[in-house]
Amino acid sequence: QVRLQESGGGSVPPGGSLRLSCETYRNPKFTYCLAWFRLAPGKEREEVALMSTAESDTYYSDSVKGRFTISQEYPYKLYLQMNNLKPEDTAMYYCAAAQTTVCGTGIMRPHDFQHWGQGTQVTVSS
Repeated sequence: QVRLQESGGGSVPPGGSLRLSCETYRNPKFTYCLAWFRLAPGKEREEVALMSTAESDTYYSDSVKGRFTISQEYPYKLYLQMNNLKPEDTAMYYCAAAQTTVCGTGIMRPHDFQHWGQGTQVTVSS
């Protein structure tokens, strides 16, 4: 059984930084695509960053590329370092996992992820 639990959200001014963490309680014998999504009021769910548990390649949406960094600490922690935060980054951020060897921007869709955390709120405001 897979369980995901996010932490690290909060409120910061524009230009600030936050690091989100996700505890991924899963079987380390299997390969997963791990991802961060976000959902803001009135907007569609957005894929923010992804990486496979079996590889070091990382994938980002254009809106966060160069500012956010996804990383993992084997075997159970996933991080999202967010720098130079903007008001438009305000959203609920979710950690997600899919048991698959496929992983990458434009390849995975939200419905491909079988497991989701409860979310952590990020607010960027002056």
